[in-house]
Amino acid sequence: MHQINVNGLVVDVVRKNIKNLHLGVYPPAGRIRVAAPLTVDDEAVRLAVVSKLSWIKRQQSRFHSQERQSAREYVCRESHYYLGRRYLLNIVYHSGPAKVVVRNKTVIDIFVRENANENQREKVLMEWYRKELKERIPPLVEKWEEIIGVKVNSWGVRKMKTKWGSCNSKSGSILLNLELIKKSPHCLEYILVHEMVHLLERKHNDHFRDLMDRYMPHWRLYRDELNNMPLAHENWVY
Repeated sequence: MHQINVNGLVVDVVRKNIKNLHLGVYPPAGRIRVAAPLTVDDEAVRLAVVSKLSWIKRQQSRFHSQERQSAREYVCRESHYYLGRRYLLNIVYHSGPAKVVVRNKTVIDIFVRENANENQREKVLMEWYRKELKERIPPLVEKWEEIIGVKVNSWGVRKMKTKWGSCNSKSGSILLNLELIKKSPHCLEYILVHEMVHLLERKHNDHFRDLMDRYMPHWRLYRDELNNMPLAHENWVY
């Protein structure tokens, strides 16, 4: 990968063995990336970017105005998300084991020891998030294996800073971002289906999009919802 400058914009250029040039603008900062065929030179890439400048600037403006959370401190009345809903955190100090309880539609209680510091409070919540996400994945995998006609050999949950999910088509393994537990359930399902379709088509090409249209006709709506929800302090992209 290398970079070129187009009208003051930095553009990442990646050359691949593909037929068509693909231009994308990615959250959260509006990074511009062009995947170009091996035979297309930088001048052709530059012209393609120039032809899309107004669209690029609209996309970047949308990302820049997107709501973002500041760094979390895991204190009382701090906002946290679970299954697409915003909750206020309530720290409860007690002598028993650490636990997390969704009290109602607006409050999540974290029970910790009196001397628990910020890192320990965060760890309790993250472990609960991980458990909740792992409980939701198996029935979705089973459902979509039958629909798509693929086999997921293994799956895992990981906190990732660059994408919502990943797939190794050779091993049949899928990784999902821990942050998905904070999003609406159909966003989790969309990402899982996205990665499972990669077991049939590794690239993001027309065939991949046709498969997504077949199995999940409204996938673009779910993608847009996911990308328009509040971003965590880290820079999540997809």
